[in-house]
Amino acid sequence: MTTTTATAAYWEPVWAGGRRYRQVTDTEAALLADRVTQGDLRSLPDPAYAVVACRLVYRWMDDKPASSTASDNSSPPAVRSGSSPRSPAAGRPVIPSSISESAPPRPRSSPPAGPSYEPPTWTCCGATHSGPDLGVNPLDDTEQQNLLAWKAYGEHHLRRGTPLPELDRISWGPAVDGPGDDLFGDLGGLRVLDIGCGPGRHAAHLARTYGAQVDGIDASASQIERARARYPDVPGLRLVHTDAVEHLGTSMPYDVIYSLSTLHFLDPHRLLPALAASLKPGGRLYFTVLHTNSAGDGPSSTVASRPEILRLADGGDLTVHMWVLTTEAWEELLTRYGLRVRGVTVLDAPDKGNRASYRLFQVQRPTRISSRPRTTKPPVPQAAVGVGTVLLGPRGLLLGRHRLGTWELPGGTVEPGESLRETAVRELAEETGLYADPEDVRLLGMFLDRVGDVVRITFGTLVTRWRGEPADQPEESVGGWRWWPLDALPPDLFECSAQILTAWRPDLPIDHAPAHFTPVTDPDSTAPVRPGT
Repeated sequence: MTTTTATAAYWEPVWAGGRRYRQVTDTEAALLADRVTQGDLRSLPDPAYAVVACRLVYRWMDDKPASSTASDNSSPPAVRSGSSPRSPAAGRPVIPSSISESAPPRPRSSPPAGPSYEPPTWTCCGATHSGPDLGVNPLDDTEQQNLLAWKAYGEHHLRRGTPLPELDRISWGPAVDGPGDDLFGDLGGLRVLDIGCGPGRHAAHLARTYGAQVDGIDASASQIERARARYPDVPGLRLVHTDAVEHLGTSMPYDVIYSLSTLHFLDPHRLLPALAASLKPGGRLYFTVLHTNSAGDGPSSTVASRPEILRLADGGDLTVHMWVLTTEAWEELLTRYGLRVRGVTVLDAPDKGNRASYRLFQVQRPTRISSRPRTTKPPVPQAAVGVGTVLLGPRGLLLGRHRLGTWELPGGTVEPGESLRETAVRELAEETGLYADPEDVRLLGMFLDRVGDVVRITFGTLVTRWRGEPADQPEESVGGWRWWPLDALPPDLFECSAQILTAWRPDLPIDHAPAHFTPVTDPDSTAPVRPGT
């Protein structure tokens, strides 16, 4: 978020694109104040302030709510069978979220009837807008139901004043003698992220004991309220109320990311690409997920969620949805999104008769940056000549994500009658909303390779001066533009972009398919430049 974009005029195209945002709470407004300068805030009228805040904090993408990242973040509990006060059925498998705080949950075939729901409305940019219409029962939406359940869970324990002991070590599994802090190695001075921090005990422990710089995030405002009340001033600890994917898409990369029994509440196809991109090259990821519940209901090889019941201490239950997958399915997903599994540990419940089992994954992002083609299909012959453009500013290198999953430089196909510099300028404006002049475009060189039976020619260019701030443009296939530090580029670069970047900066640790390169400009002469005004 920058001063350039903190205006009502900038956000008006969001409405035209059909994306709608709800009003923000006081807690979210406080978070926004941490992420936008006070000068920006004062420049916004109240409705526009709400719009910008919604964009930053809770984003309704394609009229669907962002999913939750909430968890009690205690050690994974023993999972056992039980019954709910709402149902006489007994002996069903259950998954409590904490040994000390909750009674066991159980699967449920259909969610309970939710409260009536009216989408919020407000006025901005001269028009009235509304939040997503989720119908009579918003709990029918899997991710929204999880968000509401964890919000209610945190509020329950706030009212109850549930006591929790301080931690002297992390317990990854239901057994007290399982893996602990030693899994992390030396954390001193490293950037660490706790996804689903709940009351914040694990994040506070790592910050105090090892001197790590820890961000604890949770999508439940009530859980973050509990954490902030308990740990108001721990050095190196930051507690943030936010959706996990939203946070990962805007934060600086982390050395270590971990999560205790939270990732199985999130759609892995939404979460894992963001996780891979938010780890530094060589960075590590540790997480536990449910494998088998207390009744012996095992995992699925199909990537889909299933309902479970989260039972509350002192009675009551909440429906949640979990992605309970086989180890092989998790490994395939992690590999697909550019990560490497270094180890998987089985964590079984120690109690007799309890068949619950978890899996602890130790994962690493490769030190070198991967690249790949968008598809296996070659370009059509008339689209086989393209331009990719490097923009390096004070905040890093500009990359966007293609709808097929690759990270790419701005660029595209040369149109009839255009010069290469004109193509670079046009594509930059069409894809990012940034404007440059042809005389501010330097040609780096030509790349020649082959895709199927088509000879592909790509020209690398460097823009030395530009105007504006990058933003997603309607009907473009590349979006999610952000600035990346050169020492923390994301995996899965588009191979043409990877070829251009390694010719421009040969020291970048990027792997890509070979191409014949003919330089036009000496790459050493293309020093980093600042954007124009």
